[in-house]
Amino acid sequence: MTITDTTPLRAVALVCTLSPSPASSSSQLLAEQTMTALAEHGVTGKVIRIADHDVKAGVETDMGEGDAWPEIRTTILGCDILVLSTPIWLGHPSSVAQRVLERLDAELGESDAEGRMLTYGKVAAVCVVGNEDGAHNVSADLFQGLNDVGFSLAPNAVTYWVGEAMQGTDYRELDETPEKTAATTRTLAANTAHLARRLKAAAYPPAS
Repeated sequence: MTITDTTPLRAVALVCTLSPSPASSSSQLLAEQTMTALAEHGVTGKVIRIADHDVKAGVETDMGEGDAWPEIRTTILGCDILVLSTPIWLGHPSSVAQRVLERLDAELGESDAEGRMLTYGKVAAVCVVGNEDGAHNVSADLFQGLNDVGFSLAPNAVTYWVGEAMQGTDYRELDETPEKTAATTRTLAANTAHLARRLKAAAYPPAS
C-alpha cells in the first residue's frame, strides 16, 4: 500500500480518570479535544474510559475470566496512534494510568515474524490535567513507559493544563479552553499524525 499525507489513520484514547462514567472528567475532555485535533489530520478513532471496564491487575495480555484488557488491547493493536490521558494525583499519573502501563508491559514478550514488538510502528501521545504543578513529571513517567513497551513519540507529544496551586478549579470547569493548551493540542496532533504516517510507510528494521 502506498502511504500518502492523506492516508487515513486510526487512534484510540485511553482515559485514566479514577471516576467511571457518567461522572464528568477533565481527562476525558482533553482526550476528546485531542481526538478532534487529530481528526483535522485524517485520524479517526474512539475514546475508552478505563474505569468503565474491568481491567485486571497484572502484566499478561490476558488475566483470565472477566478481564476487559484483551478487547482493549485488540483495539490498540488495530490503531496507529495511542493517546493516554491522565489526571495528576500526588504529583504522579493516576493509578489507572499505571495499570495501563503494567498491562502494556506484556508487549515486551510479543513480536512479529521479524522479531519486532507488535507496538513498533505505533505512535503514542499524552494528555495531562491537574490543579498543581507536575505535568512535566507525569509526562516524563508516561513517555518512558510507553517507549519501553515499543511506542514511538513525536516532538511535543504532550498537551496539558494545570491550574493555580492550592486552588480547586478543574479543566472541565473553565469557560473556554486556554489558547496555549489549544495550540499545544494542535501541535501534538500534527506531529503525532505525521510520525504515524512516516512509520506506516517505512517500518522499523527487523530485530537483530
